[in-house]
Amino acid sequence: MQNRVDADKYLSKNPLTFFENTDLFDAIHQLLERKVSGATVINDRNEIIGVVSELDCLKAILDQVYHGQATGLVGDIMTRDVQKISNIMELDILAIAQKMITENHRRFPVEVDGKFVGQVSTRSILQAAKDFVREHDRKEDSRFE
Repeated sequence: MQNRVDADKYLSKNPLTFFENTDLFDAIHQLLERKVSGATVINDRNEIIGVVSELDCLKAILDQVYHGQATGLVGDIMTRDVQKISNIMELDILAIAQKMITENHRRFPVEVDGKFVGQVSTRSILQAAKDFVREHDRKEDSRFE
């Protein structure tokens, strides 16, 4: 396919990650500092064990206020049923975009041989679209020179 955009070119290789024993408020602080809406949770073997989002954190805070608690760990609130990508080298960015829309996810952790290697996010997809349009426009302009 001529217009294919390989997904691995838009893999974020050093995204924010947490361990399940990360303090909830430390995680919130890092999410806010990095201006991201979620992160992958990995174990000490660099395997994906969950994801945590701003919404997970907000739910935990509200629950803690209701129950009078003020502590928690990422492992207590993370989503453990993780939708991930294992075949990034074979995928077109449009296939991942469609998967995001269909499954209503903002990001997918990516693994190779069972190990976390990065993530593809909606921001990655938007960057790919921008790059594609820019390249297409450049090629069209050069035809008339």
